[in-house]
Amino acid sequence: VVTALSGSGPAYFFLLAEALEAAAVAQGLPQDIAHTLTAQTCLGAGRMLREDGASAAELRQRVTSPGGTTAAALQAFAAGGFAELVAAALSAATQRGIDLSARAENTP
Repeated sequence: VVTALSGSGPAYFFLLAEALEAAAVAQGLPQDIAHTLTAQTCLGAGRMLREDGASAAELRQRVTSPGGTTAAALQAFAAGGFAELVAAALSAATQRGIDLSARAENTP
């Protein structure tokens, strides 16, 4: 699980950033601005998670106004099965790590 979370984890964040950036461009934001805003948002959120001491859930609740834009986006994520998709992806990476380890142990 450590490799699936920490070793593969940066790619998960890059995938989310890629999707956010592409969606912003599709909605009319210039590419360079979409990239800068996405990168700064990732950096700010990461710093909050690392330095604040609160859980990710607590931080999410703090930055979400009831009935606001963030709440609408989070509802769309939930309706799309975001948490289940992340769990399935982590399980797939974990299983692949187990498979690769077993193969390496059985290779002369």
